[in-house]
Amino acid sequence: MSLPLPEDVIGFLRRPQPAVIGWSGQGGRPYTVATWYDWDDGEILINMDATRKRRAWLDVGAPVTLTVLDAQDWYRHVSLYGEVARTRDDVALADIDRLAHRYTGRPHRNRTAARISAWMKITSWHGWVDAGPWPSG
Repeated sequence: MSLPLPEDVIGFLRRPQPAVIGWSGQGGRPYTVATWYDWDDGEILINMDATRKRRAWLDVGAPVTLTVLDAQDWYRHVSLYGEVARTRDDVALADIDRLAHRYTGRPHRNRTAARISAWMKITSWHGWVDAGPWPSG
């Protein structure tokens, strides 16, 4: 189970904001990439093409960080720290379509690539707003 978050942070995460996911790869090298995400009942849903290199490192138990930026004010952001809680094949493309609709209003355009969904369990967080720490954090 993820760490409970304050309602104002959850409200922020429920909006389709720009986000960057980070993880440690081969030899501990840090990697980051822009990503779509969604708040999913206390966890964070992400989805990736099954052939991407990050698939090798984003498996169950892998430590991850997601930084979500306010689309209107990048100085307002929340960083979530945790691990990959579970993964599954997105055979019907339901999860990537959910994310695509959230960000673009349309289904995902690539209907042939195999997709993997992953859920991030949140263990800690930090937020920044109005030139200081998120008030409820």
